[in-house]
Amino acid sequence: MPRMLDVSDDVRAEIGDEEADRLLAGGDAPGSYDCTSCRTPGDSEQERTSTVLFVGEETAVLAFAHATCIPSQVVPVSEEQLQGAVRSITGEDAAPRTPAPDTAPTGPAPGNERQATLGITCGLVLIEGDLRPALVVEPDGPIARPGSAGLTDDFLPLLMEQGFQPVKDMNRLPTLNPGWSALLAMGKLHAVLQPGSAGNQAAWWQAHQPLAVSDGWRAAANKAQTVLMYAAPAGTIGHQPREDLMRQALEEAAAQDALVAAAMPLAGT
Repeated sequence: MPRMLDVSDDVRAEIGDEEADRLLAGGDAPGSYDCTSCRTPGDSEQERTSTVLFVGEETAVLAFAHATCIPSQVVPVSEEQLQGAVRSITGEDAAPRTPAPDTAPTGPAPGNERQATLGITCGLVLIEGDLRPALVVEPDGPIARPGSAGLTDDFLPLLMEQGFQPVKDMNRLPTLNPGWSALLAMGKLHAVLQPGSAGNQAAWWQAHQPLAVSDGWRAAANKAQTVLMYAAPAGTIGHQPREDLMRQALEEAAAQDALVAAAMPLAGT
């Protein structure tokens, strides 16, 4: 039976016309599925469904999503992340963590070749009457400028050189930072991407393991298609157990001129 599938030109180019036509005719496409975005059931025989192709270095995985959640698209991910997603789909992966906000370490320092540990907290912040999905980034120690022998913390100056702006008022939306995006794949946060060479994007922060986010955070991100990222020096925000405490810490950091932010589009699902 023909499926109500949307196959974008990018997905068709990756899988080929023959496979795309077979999907549209009902072959190799499931009737029912779990949406790769909202993780709730869908039915390609009853509702419009997007084909989402996750592409790694050596592997590609075709997934399905409600067309009302995300459009059909190609989502580039690392091979390690893609293999993790496959394990998750087949039930071999560990159950996702449920506490909110979620945190995860790792990632390169901005503009620095040495590894630094960045804490990432996912939470919702109320701005202009709407709950906005936010990432709060805080390193576990000073971030030195490349080539510097001193211990000066240049974390915020380095980010401002990359287009992030100081936050003066937490009730105002940060401005969009071109070329940056947040990669959500298989319902989990995989990376924060920055402009790379030749018009491509490179990972500024990448999770060792895909980071689980709350249903509310994911729903807000899919609705806005935009994620806010706030960054503060080590020891400024801390790991706050509740979102109201996180908001209070952000406001205190802004009052001390110790907070920068930017808005970035949601990449993937």
